[in-house]
Amino acid sequence: MMNIIRTNSENKDFIQLVEALDAYLKMTDGDEHAFYNQFNSISVLNHVVVAYIDGTAVGCGAFKPFDNSSVEIKRMYTTPQTRGMGVASEILKSLELWASELGYASCVLETGIRQKEAVQFYKKNNYKSIEKYGQYVNMDNSVCFKKEL
Repeated sequence: MMNIIRTNSENKDFIQLVEALDAYLKMTDGDEHAFYNQFNSISVLNHVVVAYIDGTAVGCGAFKPFDNSSVEIKRMYTTPQTRGMGVASEILKSLELWASELGYASCVLETGIRQKEAVQFYKKNNYKSIEKYGQYVNMDNSVCFKKEL
């Protein structure tokens, strides 16, 4: 049975999952990893969810304020052995619900075009492609999405 908790970036399971995510991204981002990594400090994340199956942490996600009406989804990850089980969808729904409860109207995010599964996942969850924003404007590997809540 899956259980999702709301927490913050000090959660030890979140920290371990993010370490696994960073190891994966270091391989897929290649030479661009250092650039992306500078924008992924977890210390600024006060809205974190961790998914557990039978007491084991299997996925995570977070958001931070983007502007007055939007949050930016960050640090989405599921363990390889639980992919395809709906864990990521439940994490994303939990983040969207929490953002909505706090009065935000939309979510934005950036992912890499090399993360083909992530791109398909966000499209499947009704995220629409938008212009690249902020630090991602000139990054060929970046693709940005938005969803109205």
